[in-house]
Formats: sequence, structure tokens, C-alpha cells
Amino acid sequence: MFRAIADVLRQVGGAVATVVTLPFRALARLFGGASSTARGHRA
Repeated sequence: MFRAIADVLRQVGGAVATVVTLPFRALARLFGGASSTARGHRA
């Protein structure tokens, strides 16, 4: 029974982690792209 609960908690934790990290990944891509383009224009 504890194994089943642990598995459910793992699945929920993984889903929450993905949902929470997705926005940060998108922001990182936006800022990363902006910084890379700025660097290209500067050079």
C-alpha cells in the first residue's frame, strides 16, 4: 500500500515539476535568444 502511495506521489511530483519548470524554460529561451542576438549585433 505504501508503495502505491509513493508511486502516486512521484507521478504527481513529476507532473508539478514539469508544469513549474516549463514557464522558466520559456523565459530562459526568450532571454537567452535576446542576449544572443544582442551579442551578435554588438559584435
